[in-house]
Amino acid sequence: MSKTWKKINQLIASRITAVALLLILQIAVIVLLIVKLSRYFAFVYMGFMLLSLAVFLYVINKNDNPSYKLAWAIPIMIFPLFGGIFYLLLGSHKVNKYLLRRLSEIDTERHLILDDIKSDTDLIKRDYEAYRQSSYLKNMGFPVYENTETTFHPTGESKFEALVKRLENAKDFIFLEYFIIEEGYMWNTILEILEKKVKEGVEVRLIYDSFGCLLTLPDKYYKKMREKGIKCIEFNPLIPVVTLLMNNRDHRKIAVIDGEYGFMGGINLADEYINKIEKYGHWKDAALEIHGEAVKSLTCMFLSMWQAVTGKKEDYMRYISKTVPISSAAGYVQPYCDSPLDDNLVGEMTYLNMINRADRYIYINTPYLIIDNESITALTLAAKSGVDVRIITPHVADKWYVHMVTRAYYSQLVNNGVKIYEYTPGFIHAKTFVADDEIATVGTVNLDYRSLYLHFECGIWMFKTPVIKDMKEDFLNTLKVCTPVTKDSPLLKAKGFKKLLRAVLRIFAPLM
Repeated sequence: MSKTWKKINQLIASRITAVALLLILQIAVIVLLIVKLSRYFAFVYMGFMLLSLAVFLYVINKNDNPSYKLAWAIPIMIFPLFGGIFYLLLGSHKVNKYLLRRLSEIDTERHLILDDIKSDTDLIKRDYEAYRQSSYLKNMGFPVYENTETTFHPTGESKFEALVKRLENAKDFIFLEYFIIEEGYMWNTILEILEKKVKEGVEVRLIYDSFGCLLTLPDKYYKKMREKGIKCIEFNPLIPVVTLLMNNRDHRKIAVIDGEYGFMGGINLADEYINKIEKYGHWKDAALEIHGEAVKSLTCMFLSMWQAVTGKKEDYMRYISKTVPISSAAGYVQPYCDSPLDDNLVGEMTYLNMINRADRYIYINTPYLIIDNESITALTLAAKSGVDVRIITPHVADKWYVHMVTRAYYSQLVNNGVKIYEYTPGFIHAKTFVADDEIATVGTVNLDYRSLYLHFECGIWMFKTPVIKDMKEDFLNTLKVCTPVTKDSPLLKAKGFKKLLRAVLRIFAPLM
């Protein structure tokens, strides 16, 4: 009981409680102000009603995802008095023009640098279909590399062990960018190494997301890091203002050591990711370690984010000019990232490309299965065309309402031939796709609207690298401890209030 009260007291005193209360207060004030004004001034009432009608027509006719439009159109019509106002505050994809321009300039610079240092591969001669998938990412500014070794880490424990080893051997610089960092065994172990490396003259930089670390790090934690000699910035500091910009989070997980080794995947720097503590049963995750030329892209991704936040120009060549001699590595490696501030849905398009071009099978791990019509169509078409489509999702929920929405999609997919399994021991957080023993991707992109539309994300696409076999074996081994969701499964036969709640949550899934 004392532990429970301690957690409650910590929550009450936390930043998230203060921010939440201030946001609720702002929303309440806006609603009350609109209602009060409309009672005393008929023209004000009509003005808000006409504004909501105009916003409704704008939403319906704009070039946007149909599910997202529907999720906003319904509340606007249900609450016409203030629905339009809330869409303008929270629903519009308009962003700070200065930030957008700065990020665009940085991305252009990054693309030019990578194009200058990378020549074309012979992928078009090896496999034309793979070349077409790779060409999409290349046209988005992400070159494909050879001469890169890959190692698949099927658990957080495996990635943690490898990361510690690489950090301990760092000689020049360490770049870390993570959505969540939490004080505990994992982070304290890493931090101890970082402090040691700073004293040895190694440059250490750290980016963490303000919202991701809201409950896990003290306020203004970056100051504590800077006192230790670690260059540190907090991405998009959370402020209690009703604005869409707070939705744009840095969900990436990138580690770069000396420009030689890089890590990417779903694993944050917190103890549940290595099963030192248990939150939602056994935590299953995955990451990819790369060694060689492709690390240049990860280095540039980190530096471009750093430059975007600080506004200070970076010397990219200082960190990517080093040649990493890898001559025996097989296959092709193509790191990529995705930004919510442009119209390029790189994460979703990469997934759709893989689904649409799979011939024999495609195996997917995802913690959330909250997908738009395009993804549903691609998955069901592939299954009906004879492709073995299998998806593993968690059995234990981290967020009950998100888990309920995930399960709301089961029936449509299963009835159309998609095979779904729940990871019985607990929570699966891996975001991996593997297809036909030849193509795979590992990254941070969940199959939900936040990852696909609102977050900064990243991933690594691969063709004929040795780890693809490892990824397939890991998936098949994971299936052994999963529960299949069949057409007769009770999960597909929700009734009464539960069925109604699922239907309502599914409608508003794009807003979660």
